[in-house]
Formats: sequence, C-alpha cells, structure tokens
Amino acid sequence: MTLVAGIDAGTQSVKLLIYDTDRRDVIAAASVGLTLIERDDGTREQQADWWTTAIADCFAQIPADIRQRIRALGVSGQQHGFVPVDAAGAVVAPVKLWCDTSTQAECDAIMIAVGGEAACIAAAGNPILAGYTASKLAWTRTHRPDAWRAMRTVLLPHDYLNFWLTGERFMEAGDASGTGWLDVRTRRWSPELLAAIDPDRDLTLCLPPLLDADASVPIRATTAESLGLSPDVRVSVGGGDNMMAAIGTGNVVPGRLTMSLGTSGTLFAHAAQPVVDDEARWAAFCASADGWLPLICTMNCTVATETIGRLLGLGTAAREALLAETAPGADGLLLLPFFNGERTPNLPAGRGCLHGMTPSNTTPAHLVRAAMEGATCSLRSGFDAFIDAGLHFDTLLLTGGGSRSAAWRQMAADMLDLPVSVPTQPEGAAFGAALQALWALRRHVGGRAALVDVVDAHVQLDASAAAQPHAASVDAYRMQYRAFERHLDAIAPLYRA
Repeated sequence: MTLVAGIDAGTQSVKLLIYDTDRRDVIAAASVGLTLIERDDGTREQQADWWTTAIADCFAQIPADIRQRIRALGVSGQQHGFVPVDAAGAVVAPVKLWCDTSTQAECDAIMIAVGGEAACIAAAGNPILAGYTASKLAWTRTHRPDAWRAMRTVLLPHDYLNFWLTGERFMEAGDASGTGWLDVRTRRWSPELLAAIDPDRDLTLCLPPLLDADASVPIRATTAESLGLSPDVRVSVGGGDNMMAAIGTGNVVPGRLTMSLGTSGTLFAHAAQPVVDDEARWAAFCASADGWLPLICTMNCTVATETIGRLLGLGTAAREALLAETAPGADGLLLLPFFNGERTPNLPAGRGCLHGMTPSNTTPAHLVRAAMEGATCSLRSGFDAFIDAGLHFDTLLLTGGGSRSAAWRQMAADMLDLPVSVPTQPEGAAFGAALQALWALRRHVGGRAALVDVVDAHVQLDASAAAQPHAASVDAYRMQYRAFERHLDAIAPLYRA
C-alpha cells in the first residue's frame, strides 16, 4: 500500500488529503480555515505562520498509523503571493496575496520602466498585472524598506511551505511563471523585469534555483517528527493551485479545458508549446509538468455567489434551491461581479455593478442567478480568447467548490456549449499535488512513467455529475453574454480613470 499526501494552501483554507494509490481512494482528509487581513485600499494579506499552523492542525486530525505510512507529499499553493525570507529563514513581512490590488501604481511603474505592456510581453510573455508577484516586491521596497533590506530570498506561498517542510529553498517553473519576471518561453529569469522592480539590487541573488517538475526533496527530519510523518517522506516540487488542479483534473494533454470554480475563477488548458498573446488576453504560464498552461483568471467567482448569499442571508443549499425558480438570463438582471477588483478583464479598481433591475426581477432568486451567471460570463470571455487563438476543446472539466452545484455544472455546459465532466475528487488542487508527488516518487526510484500515464490511471470521473449542453439554454446564455459584454464596455471607463 503506497500512500501519498496532497496539501492545498488556499486563501480561505488549508486542505489535506491522503490518497491510497493501490485502492485509488482518498482514505483521509482534513481542512482548517484561514482569515484575511483586508483594507479598503485593496490590501489582502496573511501571515505565513497561519499556513504552517493550519498544516500541522490538518495532520493532527489524521490517524497516526496513516501518517506513518505516507511516502510522498506535494504542495499546491495560492499563486502570486510574496513571501520575503531573511538569511536565517524567517519571514520578515506579512504576505501580500494574489487578490491584493493595492499595488497598481507599482505595476504601472514597472511596465513604464521596461518600455510598456508590449515590451513586457516581449521580455517575459506577460504584462505586469496587480495580482502578479512583481509589483508586490516593488511595493515592499517603498512601503516596508526594513523588510526589503532584510530579505535574502523571494519565495511564493507554496515555495515557502516547501522550505518549511524540507529546509531547502527552490522554485519550479509553473508557479514561478506567475511572478511576472520569468520568461515563459525559455523558463529563465528576465533581467529586464528584475531591473525594473529594483534597479539598485541584483534580485537574481534572491531567487532560488528552478527544479524540474518531476524532482523531489527529502523532508526535514524535525518537520517530519513534528507532523508525525516518516523521515523517509519525499516532497515533490509542487506548484501553484491552478497548475496542480490541471494535474488533479487530468488536464495534461491538449483538448481538455478545466474550469475551477473557487474564490477566484480560472479557465486553463494544456499546450505543448508556449501560448503567448500580444494582447495579453490570458496568462501565458508554464505548467508544473511538461508543457504550458495558458490560463484565464477572474478574481471574483464564488466571491460573487457568497457575497449575494450573505446579503440575502442564504446558505449554499438555499441558493441552489432558488435557482430553479428562474430561467437563464435572470429576466434581464445582470451582475458584473467585480467585488475585489478584477484581473480578467483588467480592472483592478473595478467594483460590483448590478444592472437591469425591474420590480419583477429584483428578487432573491434573480439575484442568486445573476451572481452565478456574472461569474460564469467572466470566464466565458476567456474561453472566447482561447478559441480565437486556435485552441480546440472536446470536454470541460470542473473543479473547486462551485463544481458541487448541479445548477452551476449545467450553466457551465450551456455557457460554453461543451459537455461537462467532474472528477470524483472535488479538490483538484490537493489531488493534483498528491499525484505529482506519486509521479516524483516513482521517478526517484527509477521509474520512467510519463505524468499523463499516472494521471490517466488515477483521475476518475463522476458519471452522475456529467452535464450536456441544452440547445435552448445555449441560445439564452449567448444573448446574456452579449449583454454582459455591452455593460462591461459601458462601465469599464469608470474604473480606468
């Protein structure tokens, strides 16, 4: 019996699952919630020790005999966060997160220094957006100068957790491509972008080595002991949550499209070559495996549905029931769900906007539907960009908390006009981290299996959760999406002034 563990350190919680590779079954799982430091200027931060405490609490919930049989583990982490670490390994400032939009001025300054958005794309494949790590470094340099001077290593959230687990400082190309300073075409650091962040400091000295996707590192003995794990555990390189969700949903070959319905909404595909867009309509990321991961990210997905739920005092089950009372299009009620600002479209100063209210459609049921439709329309815009780029898909794989909603699964099938499949493991990122750990463990002992072989052997689909597009709903959502685009065009100038 070979047991592997997957950790997903997200914005709202840390999740842990233990997977029995012989039985092809998750035999134990745990979760611990997290809080946010939030301010009106767009600040969104957490303390790094909240994550490590949560991981320890998760392992403490797992029976001791199971913990002792784990042979490998992988870490999935929220992307783009900036963890500044000093020479002794201490974190010297709160962690600015992916959803932090307080650094827009630094984004603009970096791109001006490089020569504009087009020059950024030419240098590294992506512009510098508010979510990316690059502007967080520039912000820290200005606003937390003591922390900037003390910093000796730049780590991303999952990199920091790997450091905590192993004592080794390293990165991998998938998560690193979300920093803004990795040239995704070559998987090398961009000197132009690093100089634009701080022209007076050689930041390459602060960047740990990039390891291959199938690499693994032994766990630190003291950490293993504190968690109740064997000292023989291998820690894989892990990756960003989207990269791990790609593995966990089976999206490691062309033709499959994954939609993750979590706090953020993401849409991503697998490509055998870099997929860079001169208009920056998607993030041109590397995969945490062979290949590349063109990705659309929206900052408001379940944020939209949960915000409306709080407004109405409705839990998930009550909202799901209300959806049956309304038809696609919400009778003209339309929500632009940019509560946290937005990355796709690029409106970091954007705010949620409700349009088309009438006496008959301003009801709880219509508001619930408008929230879900608004979040899905944002993702549909990314789908259109992928199609324009020549990518083709035959299936849509859903993951994340929203994938548990039958109504949302049907809405996704109708909105994108694709058949929907749902993996039996709903937490795709944690499961993907476990599968990457299994692959790396096999490589460590001399195995030569490709990642796709491991994935296809272990990713199972839930036949009862499948959804097929309905022609009438496809047409209705096509009209609603066109209305979404018109309203977006109208309000966008208000948030770009």
